[in-house]
Amino acid sequence: MIAARYLPFVGGIETHIHEVGARMAAFGHQITVLTTDPTGDLPAVEEVRGMRIARVPAWPRRRDYYFSPGIYRELSRGSWDIAHFQGYNTFVAPIGLLAAVRRGLPFVLTFHSGGHSSAWRNSVRRLQHFLLRPLVARADRLIGVSRFETDFFRQRMRIERRRFETVPNGAELPVPSETRARQEGKLVVSIGRLERYKGHHRVIEAFPELLRLVPDARLRIVGSGPYEPALRRLVRDLRLEERITIGAIPSAERQRLADLLAEAALVVLLSEYEAHPVAIMEALALRRPALVADTSGLRELAGQGLCRAIPLDAPAGAVAEAVAEELQGGRMLPQVSLPDWDVCTRQLLGIYENVLSGAGRGSPVRDRGRPIDARSEPA
Repeated sequence: MIAARYLPFVGGIETHIHEVGARMAAFGHQITVLTTDPTGDLPAVEEVRGMRIARVPAWPRRRDYYFSPGIYRELSRGSWDIAHFQGYNTFVAPIGLLAAVRRGLPFVLTFHSGGHSSAWRNSVRRLQHFLLRPLVARADRLIGVSRFETDFFRQRMRIERRRFETVPNGAELPVPSETRARQEGKLVVSIGRLERYKGHHRVIEAFPELLRLVPDARLRIVGSGPYEPALRRLVRDLRLEERITIGAIPSAERQRLADLLAEAALVVLLSEYEAHPVAIMEALALRRPALVADTSGLRELAGQGLCRAIPLDAPAGAVAEAVAEELQGGRMLPQVSLPDWDVCTRQLLGIYENVLSGAGRGSPVRDRGRPIDARSEPA
């Protein structure tokens, strides 16, 4: 699996790789995660949950486009049956795709698309997709994490529908601790990387009005990222320091995250773009009600009745009213079966099996529920 980032960095792609890769390793497959280390501080090679993690240098250190020639070198000389590109948004993807094409290595790609806070970066997305299409179109299979993402890239890159599969992210957290401390008031949790497009500021801006409607409301923003100073200034300007806290939960502390979400009266994600948000899926797995922006893959979840959606451009007062209604209404989640990481892993192994068996490009998966025989066909 090739990705720009892996743990200890925190994000949806990192979680996806950690969960499905470990399950594949448990089946007996030989899994290498080829990723980058822009910090220069992480081990070049280590083993995590049965997976071999190989990291190569990337530049620049404090940017997210990750130029990493080592990806090409490692893919050109390693010994694998199949490559799975996890994400397309950085220079890691085209460098790796070019290596796979030149080598003739079978490969699949999951888009894992996301938003960005830079208006310029968003404005060049169409050009980026146009330039990537010749390499992406060589994939043996293309994977969207939601129907929204599958349809978006099928239309944007003008690739036939039969080349795509939709494999949703799973959702799994530890069982919340019975001894977790009970907090006073109604807790709202806004979770996600601290980028402007994630919409944390929209919740903060709504909080003065929310406190008029729900006087004991509290907000916990969970994440880290470059927008943190601006969010803290906004909290100070609105004099909300006693009601709003901001801080990350390390990726290894899954129990702590589960306990926090279990305490939440409402989980919110007012993001401009999400393909299939792991954070919301994890909240839903703990049967926490969720409020999201009516956009991208979030709209798809709302359409399934899993959460409530409000307009992305809703003013602060309307956001406050929606949050208050959710806090006071006691809405119960419907009894539905959510995707989990075991199902996600079996679907991916079925795709690998099809590619390796020679069915390859555009053929339907023969048996999504049965993993590849680990004794004869390592992935």
